[in-house]
Amino acid sequence: MAYLNENYLKLKAGYLFPEIARRVKAFADAHPDAAADIIRCGIGDVTEPLPAACIAALHKATDEMASRDTFRGYGPEQGYDFLRHAIAQHDFRDRGISIEDDEIFVSDGSKCDCGNILDIFGTGNRVAVMDPVYPVYVDTNVMMGNAGVPVGDSGGYEGLVYLPCTAENGFVPAIPEEPVDIIYLCYPNNPTGAVATREQLAAWVDYARRHQAVILFDAAYEAYIVTPGIPRSIYEIEGANECAIEFRSFSKNGGFTGLRCAFTVVPKALHARTRSGESRPLHPLWLRNHTTKFNGVAYPVQRAAEAVYSPDGRQQVDALVNFYMENARILREAVVEAGLQVYGGLDAPYIWVRGPEGVSSWNLFDFLLHEAHIVTTPGSGFGAAGEGYFRISAFNSRERALEAAKRLTALDFTKAGKNA
Repeated sequence: MAYLNENYLKLKAGYLFPEIARRVKAFADAHPDAAADIIRCGIGDVTEPLPAACIAALHKATDEMASRDTFRGYGPEQGYDFLRHAIAQHDFRDRGISIEDDEIFVSDGSKCDCGNILDIFGTGNRVAVMDPVYPVYVDTNVMMGNAGVPVGDSGGYEGLVYLPCTAENGFVPAIPEEPVDIIYLCYPNNPTGAVATREQLAAWVDYARRHQAVILFDAAYEAYIVTPGIPRSIYEIEGANECAIEFRSFSKNGGFTGLRCAFTVVPKALHARTRSGESRPLHPLWLRNHTTKFNGVAYPVQRAAEAVYSPDGRQQVDALVNFYMENARILREAVVEAGLQVYGGLDAPYIWVRGPEGVSSWNLFDFLLHEAHIVTTPGSGFGAAGEGYFRISAFNSRERALEAAKRLTALDFTKAGKNA
C-alpha cells in the first residue's frame, strides 16, 4: 500500500484564490447578465502588455532557435550567466550591495521558490510568519510537516509563530520574545501594502543573527517603492547576507506573470546548523536542490528578463509601475471617499481596506461582488489578523480602475452584511 503525506490533510479545504474563483463563478452563473460587468480587483495579475524591449528580445531569442548554430536545448538550471550577471549588477552591485553572480538562482516563480526553499531546512524548525500573510508561506509549511493541526476557525495552525501586523504597529510586526528559527518577511507587503524602514529591518537582522535564525525575505514588489529611504533589499542592512535569503520576481515589474521568471538570492556567507551543531553553508544545498529538481527557465524567457535591465527596458518598466500606481491612487481615493479606513497603495500596488465594524471579510467580499460586481480579496484569507479587511489590487486597465472607483464611491457600506 502507498502511504500519503498526511500533512496535506491538515490544509484548509481550498486555497484562498480558488475559493474566490468558485464564488465568482457561482455569482456569474446565477446572474449571466452581470457576468461581463464583473471587475476583477482580487488576484494580483497584471493586465498590460510586456515591455517592448522584452518583446523584441523574445523574438530575437526565438529566431535563434531556428538555426543549428544558435539553437539552445538544456541550459544551466541555475540560470544563464548573462541573466545572473545582469541581475547581480543592476539590482545589487549598482546599489552598493555586494552580491556575486553565482549567488543568483533563476527560476520560474517566487511562489515556487518560497515553498521549495523549505527542502533545504530540516524538520523541527520553529517557523514565524506575519499575520496577515501570503497564504503560500503557511500552506507550504503545513505540507512540509512544520505545523500542527488547524486552530479553530481562525485559519491558523499549531506550531507556527504568528506575528500580528496591525494598523497600530504599521503592519510591521514586533520582534518575538521567544527564539524562532525561520522568519518570513514580505516588504513591500502583500496584502497590506505596507513597507518596513531601515531601522525596522535592522532589528530583524540583529535578531536573526543573535538567534542563528534565517530570514526568508520576499521582495517581489520592490519596484513599487517611492518613499525615500525605504530599503529595496534586505541586503541593504549590514549583516543580512549572513542570515537572509531574498526572493524577487519579474512578474510585477516586467509583467511576466504569464511568461514566468524570477530569482532567489542565497549568499555564500549564509549558514545553518546540523543536529550535531556543525555550521554548514546553505548555498551548496540550494544549488543541489535547484539542479536536481529543476531544468531551468526557457532561454527566450531569460533573454526577455535580461532586456528588463536595458536602457529602454528600464524606462518601459518604470512606465508600467507608474501606470499601476496611478490605478492605486484612483482606487485608494475612491475608498477614502466611500468613508472607509485605507492603508497601502503608496509603495505597493495593493490597497488594504478596513470594513465597517462587525462586518466579516467574506461578507464584505460578497457585498462588493453582489452590489458592485467587483471582485476583491477577503482579508481573513490571509490570516486571523486580516479579519474585517479586504484587499484591492491595482493591477487592471485604466478603464476598469476608473469604473471600479466610480462604483466604490457609490456604495453604502453600512448596508454590508453582518457576521452570522
